[in-house]
Amino acid sequence: MIAQLLAEHVPLLFAAVAVFCVTVYVLADGLDLGVGILFLAAPRDEDRDLMMASIEPVWDGNETWLVAGGTLLLAAFPAGYYVLLPAFYLPIVFMLFALIFRGVAFGFRLQAKRFRLVWDLAFAGGSLLATFCQGLILGGLINGVPVENGMFSGGPFSFLSILGVLCGVGLVGGYALIGAGWLIWKTTDFTQIFAREIAHAALILTTAMMALVSAWSAWSVPEVAERWFTLPNLLFLAPIPIITAGVILAIWRGLWGTWDPRTFLLSLVLFALGLVGLIVSLWPYVVPRSITVWDGASDPQTLHFISYGLFIILPIVLAYQAHAYWVFRGKTVHHAGGYGGGEAQP
Repeated sequence: MIAQLLAEHVPLLFAAVAVFCVTVYVLADGLDLGVGILFLAAPRDEDRDLMMASIEPVWDGNETWLVAGGTLLLAAFPAGYYVLLPAFYLPIVFMLFALIFRGVAFGFRLQAKRFRLVWDLAFAGGSLLATFCQGLILGGLINGVPVENGMFSGGPFSFLSILGVLCGVGLVGGYALIGAGWLIWKTTDFTQIFAREIAHAALILTTAMMALVSAWSAWSVPEVAERWFTLPNLLFLAPIPIITAGVILAIWRGLWGTWDPRTFLLSLVLFALGLVGLIVSLWPYVVPRSITVWDGASDPQTLHFISYGLFIILPIVLAYQAHAYWVFRGKTVHHAGGYGGGEAQP
């Protein structure tokens, strides 16, 4: 009896940890990807210095969660890993190269004189490409991955779909909104005014794409429509879009408010609600409509071994990241001859 209960519930626990890692990555790295998406739209080079300085102390820690999520998928759900990796090989590779370009731009842009524009383009272009690739992967997951005999059976471009493009555009808008909220919180004067103004456009784009993606998913994927629009699911799930609409309205009304963190925090809530909707649409599959959490999980001995690593590593990463955000919690200021940085409060 105990062995059966463990076999049923341990995979759920690891699925929850994987969802946690993905959620933290999306919310944390969404802010620095969003700043990169807005980078070239900034009117002055000084604004771009402040934008990059505001995320420089935390951006590498944010991407730690991408590595953690991929490693956990490989170790805890290998069946999902060896199906999903070939299914999304191209967008994953392009995303990783885009993230590398962004990382290089952090170091080279500060030193560049004649070719600073090149590194501006690398930072902004890498942020935009990485975000759009994540949207292609998201759309492919919602559509479902072709599987035969437990293996990926599609081609290298099977991930391409209208839904994937819509998700890509939606993520660009959503990350831009998070990035704008972060800049409202972390900067002042002209840079903050720029962030407040562009947050309006980002919110409009995000809202429109959330509605369009939801409608297209329900129309093109029967399983999603059945999950959301049949009784009694409809009664239980109705609060999610209602709360989402309320959060969107609160962001709109608070864009020019006096409490600077408001837009950023509400944007995170909006994204979290979107992730809840995604989980509802895809549950209980690791590979949508093919491999469930229980079918794709590793054997109990492997999961038991992984749990030791998670118990040690996750608290350390969380503590490090919380400490970094705390130390650099002040407004970002401009220093002549280099980037500023989040100023520590006394």
